[in-house]
Amino acid sequence: MQRVIATMPSTAASGAEEAQGPAGAAGPGAGDDGVMRTEFAFELPRGYVGPDGTVHRRGVMRLATARDELLPLYDARVQENAAYTTVVLLGRVITSLGTLPSVDGSVIENMFASDVAFLQDFYRRINAEGHTRIAVTCPECSHRFTADLAGGRLGES
Repeated sequence: MQRVIATMPSTAASGAEEAQGPAGAAGPGAGDDGVMRTEFAFELPRGYVGPDGTVHRRGVMRLATARDELLPLYDARVQENAAYTTVVLLGRVITSLGTLPSVDGSVIENMFASDVAFLQDFYRRINAEGHTRIAVTCPECSHRFTADLAGGRLGES
């Protein structure tokens, strides 16, 4: 399968042509060339501070598989505390974050709570619909535009 990364803009997009999504995608996760999008770029609201003090904000999350959701159930940390499921799951589906060589549960557990909440919501959106954009029509002027529900900064949604 060909790897395709769909970039999620950090601010609301405008223009009717953008209502279709990246590369003119007609439906969730599909480009105009029929290639399924399996990876999605994101930008953390605060950023993960690495061991050397570098702040890592931009990353890529791939779509989850059934295996991704099942394997954490066998993890001893999850068996002790079900809330740890999120840490293990996000550590599996985030394929890159800044210049870090790899992302795993230890990276996720050292993130700020606001970034983990953002990633949980991002995970839910891409796995439920294949993207984080929504087509919106202004109730007053009927102008159509696309908004990114994930937002890119604190306070945006």
